[in-house]
Amino acid sequence: MSAPSFLVYFIIGTPGSGRRSMVRDLIEHGLGESDKAVVLLAASEAADPADARLAALANTEIRRWAWTSSEIPAIEGIADTTVFFLADSRVSPIDQIEALKPWLEQQGAELGRIFVTVDCQLAEKHPVLTAWFAACIHFADVVFLTKREGVANKWLSDFIKHFTDQYFPCHFVQVKTKGDLPNPLVLLDPSPRRVSQYFEEGETYEIEGLETDDEGEDLDENDTGLLPPEPYFMRDLSGRRVKELPDFREYLPPKA
Repeated sequence: MSAPSFLVYFIIGTPGSGRRSMVRDLIEHGLGESDKAVVLLAASEAADPADARLAALANTEIRRWAWTSSEIPAIEGIADTTVFFLADSRVSPIDQIEALKPWLEQQGAELGRIFVTVDCQLAEKHPVLTAWFAACIHFADVVFLTKREGVANKWLSDFIKHFTDQYFPCHFVQVKTKGDLPNPLVLLDPSPRRVSQYFEEGETYEIEGLETDDEGEDLDENDTGLLPPEPYFMRDLSGRRVKELPDFREYLPPKA
């Protein structure tokens, strides 16, 4: 099987959390001038102050995409580029992450990393959203802590400590109000640092009723060779997610 032709970086975050500024910085300082980049921006995303600087990058093309109920549509002409795929901030991130793996396979691409931006002002103001951010960080390789102005230092340190105490391997980056991201090449390194193993090559997940061809192999009776189901993807008999997340849209400021 031939090697994937390009990397895709998937970026999750709430509206106005600074994702486009982060992407602009990663392209400008993390890619070479001759490296082509494509930024996929959901059609539902409103204009952002960072758009002008992002569009001004000579090696960057910005395209719009639209979520179609349960899948990411095929996108032509993005091979041999580095893709920065901004998730639709008004659609369940879990639904999009679940759909991302088959989309990558369809496109012949490889996941670079999953980035999550945390709007610290929003997260501090609404503790109920901690479960939403925790779900995203479960899949994250890098977590960018943005909009820290006015946020209590104790809240910020406690937020990070909640994950580091559980040995989350992802990077936590405190983004400055002004200034570039630290070590963009390190941040773009595609080595996985996420808790979830959903995207690991060759990993197979346990699916109820699925028969395997493991007969004759010497396996421990408790070792099926399959990973347990991804907890955030599991559904009950009615089709609802077992781990339901709060709808962050109810907590956004007007016109966000």
